[in-house]
Amino acid sequence: MEADVRVRTRKTNIQKALLRAVASAGLLSVAILAPNMLKILGRSGFVPKSRFKGVVSISRKRLISAGLLIYKDGYLRLTPLGEAKLRKLEASDFKMKKPKRWDGKWRVLIFDIKERRRDTRDKIRRTLVAIGFVRLQNSVWVYPYDCEDLITLLKADFKIGKDLLYMIVDSIENERFLLENFELRRGN
Repeated sequence: MEADVRVRTRKTNIQKALLRAVASAGLLSVAILAPNMLKILGRSGFVPKSRFKGVVSISRKRLISAGLLIYKDGYLRLTPLGEAKLRKLEASDFKMKKPKRWDGKWRVLIFDIKERRRDTRDKIRRTLVAIGFVRLQNSVWVYPYDCEDLITLLKADFKIGKDLLYMIVDSIENERFLLENFELRRGN
């Protein structure tokens, strides 16, 4: 199992590096892309040095066949599907910055997503758990720190603009378990 996880992680990291390279440069010549990608992947330890060219080439072909990249006139471009995939990969890397001092306010998310979009609803729940939100009820989640940027990203990625409400509240009834969960205390 550990070996499988390492392989999946490495593939995801290679995909992300290739998509980021194409996205950051806009249009990249394949001739320019490959040498730079080899250096990036080599420094980060994603791929053994002896397999650089093959891994990048295979990954590029897979991304093209998956519809995430398009190769046209000697250039690689991100497709809309590729842009969405890159946003999701980057969202999974999103680390919430915790300020040194809590401002005493709770960030509450409430969403109401129709049953026909159950997959989206479940993805949102998994994302919130991964970030560190605590569930109060099925579609009510709490976090103690500013996360407005993340919420904007979630709304855009999942296309749930009005279905997700972000609130900043001063107190929550019976909040002791939240304070304990986040290892916080109210200032007197």
